[in-house]
Amino acid sequence: MKMRKVLRRFTVVSCLAWAAAVAPAQTKPTFEVASVKPAALDMAKLMAGIQNGEMPRIGPRVDGARAEYIYMALRDLISLAYKVKPYQITGPDWIASQRFDIIAKLPGGASKDDVPMMLQALLEDRFKLALHRESKEGPVLALVVGKGGPKMKESPEAPKPIDANAPLAPGERQMDGPDGPMRITVNTRNGSSTMNMGAKGTVSSSMDPATRSMKIEASQVTMSGFADMLSSLSQAAGGQQVKDMTGLTGNYQVAINFSLADLMNMARAQGVNVPNLPAEASAAATPGDAASDPGGSSSLVQAVQSLGLKLESRKAMVEQLVIDHVEKTPTEN
Repeated sequence: MKMRKVLRRFTVVSCLAWAAAVAPAQTKPTFEVASVKPAALDMAKLMAGIQNGEMPRIGPRVDGARAEYIYMALRDLISLAYKVKPYQITGPDWIASQRFDIIAKLPGGASKDDVPMMLQALLEDRFKLALHRESKEGPVLALVVGKGGPKMKESPEAPKPIDANAPLAPGERQMDGPDGPMRITVNTRNGSSTMNMGAKGTVSSSMDPATRSMKIEASQVTMSGFADMLSSLSQAAGGQQVKDMTGLTGNYQVAINFSLADLMNMARAQGVNVPNLPAEASAAATPGDAASDPGGSSSLVQAVQSLGLKLESRKAMVEQLVIDHVEKTPTEN
């Protein structure tokens, strides 16, 4: 009797294993139709629209049954599709500069939650994208608390996640980021901008052409959100990822000022081709002013230190999307 039960269980387990082996793999949802074209940005038309108070039609947006990805680098499309940060993607250099316009239609019954998987399927089909995930140790800039402790004012309230269905304010544009929807407002008169990152807080930036400096103010920002912002600046200058290692869990008010010349010199130190500043500003941008070493004297590093924080070079485990194959030219529409 016992032997019969053992055999019966063995038969059931074997049948289940066989069924799993021969069952078709689950397919990813796909867009009903999609147009993929190399992006061509008409700067004159763009600037004319900004002067007329129009928001630039650039970036990702999903509205109803329509998905748009305008003037986006392939690296950023992969970032959205696989829900990782751009600095977590390892692949050929051109994926950060080659830009595309994608207009797609969602099939009936599909929801916004299905869109990242649809974008994955599109990239795999049209660009023949093949990749794998791996975790490896690499250099990062660790955002840590300084010896004297943090010098930031804590926000009395935590920020709220963005309701993607709430109406947009005048001049506001909604974009889809790796962590959910973001809302961006650009002041077309002075070029300042405000980015509402939802639960990570709000960041505003403005530039002073006279002093060639940038001011960034954040409200209700988490240290993770602040590190993401610093990563964007660092990556733009060819630098490293900034990883939050402060251990601070609150939401803070943050304001920093730093020199654009420093940021440009950081980029040059990393081999990025950045044009020289005009003669009147070159005196403030000597090559040694902004070393990529976080222990250097750049105004960005000093601005972080003024908050009671600092940046340290460390090694950390970082999840990476490693591209095994990708085509530079997508297949025809």
